Amino acid sequence: MRRLVLAVAVLGLAACQQSKPGRIGIITALTGTQQAFGQAHDRGFDMALEEINASGGVLGKPLEIVKYDDQSKADIAAQGVAKLVDRDKVSALIGSYSSESTKAIVPLVARRGVPLLMPTATADNVLDSTEGWSFRLCSGATDYANAMVGFYKDAGLPKSVAIIYENTNFGQANGAAMKKAATVAGIPIATEESYTAKSPSYTAMLQKVKDKRPDAIYFASYLLDATSLMHQARQVDLNPRYYTAAGTGFSAPEFPTEENGAGKDAEYTFSVTQWMPESKWSGSAEFAKKFQAKYGSSPAYHAVQAYTALKVMVDAVKRAGKWDSTAIRDALKATNIPETTFGPVKFDERGQNLHPVLVTQIQKGKYVIVNPKSEATGDPFLPTPKWSER
Repeated sequence: MRRLVLAVAVLGLAACQQSKPGRIGIITALTGTQQAFGQAHDRGFDMALEEINASGGVLGKPLEIVKYDDQSKADIAAQGVAKLVDRDKVSALIGSYSSESTKAIVPLVARRGVPLLMPTATADNVLDSTEGWSFRLCSGATDYANAMVGFYKDAGLPKSVAIIYENTNFGQANGAAMKKAATVAGIPIATEESYTAKSPSYTAMLQKVKDKRPDAIYFASYLLDATSLMHQARQVDLNPRYYTAAGTGFSAPEFPTEENGAGKDAEYTFSVTQWMPESKWSGSAEFAKKFQAKYGSSPAYHAVQAYTALKVMVDAVKRAGKWDSTAIRDALKATNIPETTFGPVKFDERGQNLHPVLVTQIQKGKYVIVNPKSEATGDPFLPTPKWSER
C-alpha cells in the first residue's frame, strides 16, 4: 500500500511539474543609472507577454517570464544568469540592456548551453565568443557609424569630427566605429575624448574640444551624461555645424524634455535610432498608440526591441516544438520572419539580425526622421544655430 501511495504521489508531482508554464528569463536594468532604458524594456516585455498569453500562450500553456534586475551593473548581470538558469530553470534568456552587461553574460550562457537574444546592446564585440548561443536583434556600433556618415554625405561632409564617448564597452565600441567610418569617408578626426560616466563636470573636456574647432561632434553617451554634456556645451559656447550621436541618451524620449533631459539644449541634435512610431514596418503605429494609451508616454525604440525580442523568442520555441534549450537555439538560427514591428528578422552566421538604422533630428522638441531619404518625415535643419542665436 505504501508503495502504491508513493507511486501515486510521484506521478502527481510529475504531473504538477509538467503543468508549469514554460519560462523565459529576462535580464535588464530596472534600477541604477540606466533604469530609464530598463523601464522601456520592461514595458515592452509586458505588452508582448499580455498579447502572447491572450492568444493562447506557448505550446498550449501560458508563458511565464522571470525578470532579473541587473541594477545597471555588469557583475550583477552576470549573477543573473546563474539565478535564472540554475535556480529558476528558464529555457532561454533575453537581455541585457547595456553592452557592458550583455558582454558579461554571453560566455556564461554559452557555458550553460542556453540561448540568449540581445534586444539592445550595440557594441559589436558582444557577438564575440558566443559559441553559437547568442543572437542580436538590434543593429551594432558599426551600423550606427555608417548610418551617420551616410547622413553626413547627403547633408554635406563635415570638415572634421570630434568623437566623445563614455569609457565603457558601449562608448569605446561606438567611438572606434565612428573613427573607422569617418576615416574611410575622408573626414579628419579633430580629437577623441573619453570620459567617466556621471562625472560632476565635463566643461574642461568640452573646452578642449572647442579649441579644436570641429565641424561635427559625435557623442556615445547614456541619458544622464547626454543631458549634462549638452547643458555644458552651451556653457562653454561650443558651436559645431553638427551635433550628432550614437543613439541611446540622445534618442531617449526623455532627452528633449525639461523635466528629465536637456530640454531646449537638446534642440537640433541628430541621432541614430533603430525605430520610430512613423517607421514603415507593420504594426509600428499601432504599437505606439497602444503604448501611449497604456503608459501615457511615447515609446522609445528600446521598448519595441524588447517587445519584438520576446515575440521572436516565442516564435522560436513554437518552431522547436518543446522547451529544450538546444532545440530553441537551433530554431533561432533558422529564424526568417518577413514582418515584425521592428522590421524583418533573420540572423546571419554570427547571430546578427540585419536591421536598418534611421537618423533623427530634434526639431521643436520632437524627433523627426531625416535620413535615409526614403524613410524621412522631414528635412534636416542645418547648420546648427550658434547658442547666442537661439
